[in-house]
Amino acid sequence: MGHAMEWLGLHFITELSESGQVILNCMHDPFLVLLAYLVACAGSFATLDMAERVAHAENPSSQRLWRWVGAGCLAGGIWAMHFIGMLAFKVPVDVHFQLPVTLLSLLIALLTSWLVMYTLSRPALSFWRCLKASVWIGMGISTMHYVGMGAMKSQAMVYYQPVLFALSILVAIGASLAALLLARHLRNGTGMFHQLLKYSASLVLGAGIISMHFTGMAAFNLALPSGTPLPQPGEHNHLQLGVTVAIMTLLIIGSCISAALADKKLQIKDHDLQRVNSLLSQLDQARVSLQQVAHYDALTSLINRRGFNQIFAEKLIEKTHEGGMLAVLFLDIDHFKRINDSLGHDAGDELLKVLASHIKASVRSHEDVVARFGGDEFCILIDLHDRDEARQMAQRIMQKMKDPIELAGRRMVMTTSIGISVFPEDGKTCEELLKNADLALYQSKGSGRNGLNFFSANLKARATLELQLEEELRHALREDAGLMLYYQPIYNLKTGQVSKLEALIRWQHPIHGFLAPDRFIPIAEANGLITELDKWVLRKACEDLGELSRQGRESLKIAVNCSPLTLVREELPSEIEQALRSAGVAPQRLELEVTEHALMGKIADTLVLLQQIRALGVSLSIDDFGTGYSSLAYLKRLPLNTLKIDRSFIVDIPRSAQDMEIVQAIIVMAHTLHLEVVTEGVETFEQYQLLEHHGCDYVQGYLLSRPIPLAGLRPVLDEINQRRHTFSVTPLSLVHGTTALM
Repeated sequence: MGHAMEWLGLHFITELSESGQVILNCMHDPFLVLLAYLVACAGSFATLDMAERVAHAENPSSQRLWRWVGAGCLAGGIWAMHFIGMLAFKVPVDVHFQLPVTLLSLLIALLTSWLVMYTLSRPALSFWRCLKASVWIGMGISTMHYVGMGAMKSQAMVYYQPVLFALSILVAIGASLAALLLARHLRNGTGMFHQLLKYSASLVLGAGIISMHFTGMAAFNLALPSGTPLPQPGEHNHLQLGVTVAIMTLLIIGSCISAALADKKLQIKDHDLQRVNSLLSQLDQARVSLQQVAHYDALTSLINRRGFNQIFAEKLIEKTHEGGMLAVLFLDIDHFKRINDSLGHDAGDELLKVLASHIKASVRSHEDVVARFGGDEFCILIDLHDRDEARQMAQRIMQKMKDPIELAGRRMVMTTSIGISVFPEDGKTCEELLKNADLALYQSKGSGRNGLNFFSANLKARATLELQLEEELRHALREDAGLMLYYQPIYNLKTGQVSKLEALIRWQHPIHGFLAPDRFIPIAEANGLITELDKWVLRKACEDLGELSRQGRESLKIAVNCSPLTLVREELPSEIEQALRSAGVAPQRLELEVTEHALMGKIADTLVLLQQIRALGVSLSIDDFGTGYSSLAYLKRLPLNTLKIDRSFIVDIPRSAQDMEIVQAIIVMAHTLHLEVVTEGVETFEQYQLLEHHGCDYVQGYLLSRPIPLAGLRPVLDEINQRRHTFSVTPLSLVHGTTALM
């Protein structure tokens, strides 16, 4: 050897020579080299896995634990790789290792590995931070390597080649940088592809670590003076020791990886458990919310029907066992629909909130239950000692309702109708008591509203009768049995002839006998039968017009009443056309009578329907004129032919001069609008004379005839038509009494 220098206790070769010292020929055991690479790969994989566990750990103590476990795995992998690599080194001299120096190299490996794990545990890991850390880590690994090689003692002198020595340090730094960058990238992934990436990265990092070691070993040279006989190496079983170290290291690393995997699964299960608990908590909150929605009214925050029924059932059980009385108050706001129609549903909702607060303010806060059943219906359940307590509460509510309410820029006062039923007198079940309170409410509304009524047995009897009549009316319509039309003549004052007949429905009930319309028409309107009833009347009247034609009375017209509920149906014009076509009757012989209230309900829609009916050729008459609120502006737009004055204006004529003046004004107004006038309810000759004098076109009433069936119509019409001259002398009823009494 030519020149050598010493730096930090290490001997470096500057050049080789022909004489002096002899460099010993060294070689490596390939099996132990492969085993060292395997250990390096295992340590690399453990490092990547522990970096992932540190990143996913949720508390500082877990992070510290897995940081140290990762440092131990990496240190063990690097040191075991180095130690096995040294065991793989074969030289022709006797070599032994100093234990303290070997343990010192292990400590350096541990500290360096902790630095690796500490760096990887940082949340934000930039490239420059990785680069700075890799320099320190690479230096630490190199130190561990050369301290470990310093533990090797023999007769030969150790020299290092400077270039390869520096290159080994650079390789260590490069391998450290690659390890940090790969670990940073892989610490947050999941799935099978992520695991494959970790395995691949472990092979690359293992190659980097073992490359550093063998680069350092390439820089390592042993030299003996020239002519020195080579001592024979002792018998050392390096293979057995290397395998033992490898197995122990792999077992330790494997155990740590298994522990990390188990911890990961536990953490996943813990997360699943937390999610389940969170879902259970959300479900519990949803259940409470649903219960709130299910039992409380969203608008007024009062209990709804379901919540009320639940409390009601509990109260009934309590009172049934312990004794005592309960009262159910059913409330309905009078004319509430007008608020929705005129001011809109938003204003109606605001009004309901105010009314709900009025009702709550009128009851005993803790003892009484107030519920909203929907719309403008409220219900109150109270404990009481006598019936008068329920009456007093109802009166308090009605009085509170009189407080003016400011709404949509208007000041208004609402009223309420109340029905009351009492337990145990009026029923023993929720359903029965609510039904009976509803019947009492119906009585209050029928009595003019803004009042209260207690349930009574006769209310139930009447309700039962009405239910029975409803079913029997359905049967009568379905089977076309029992219903019939009666006709009342309408006398033309100009021609002296009966020119029209008003069709009036009657019902020959199998049990209750002959029923007038006022007995069953309200039932039909309340239960959706009025449309079928009007269609039956229309069809029957057209058939009777055909029969009158066959009797030689082709000029007679029939006036048919139309319910307000039927007038809003778009199908009405086509139904009229179909009835006329089926009977083979000219449309000009049919007249449709509609009331003032029906015409003015929805004037725009009504106007379209009336124009379609007039286009068919059917005449139109406004019935009961004077009892509603007709606007002259609308009246002149409506395609009407006839105006019929209500009988209420005729009753007191001639005693009431005011009524006669009203009738006269109506006649003048109608003629100005080119309408013919019919006055109904004419019963005396004086009324007849005054109406004729003031220019009325038609009269109708008992003076001429009562309503009679089609079969008895012919002689009556002949009688009336033949007696025209009699009206100028004496009433027809005095000339021929039978006519007026029919």
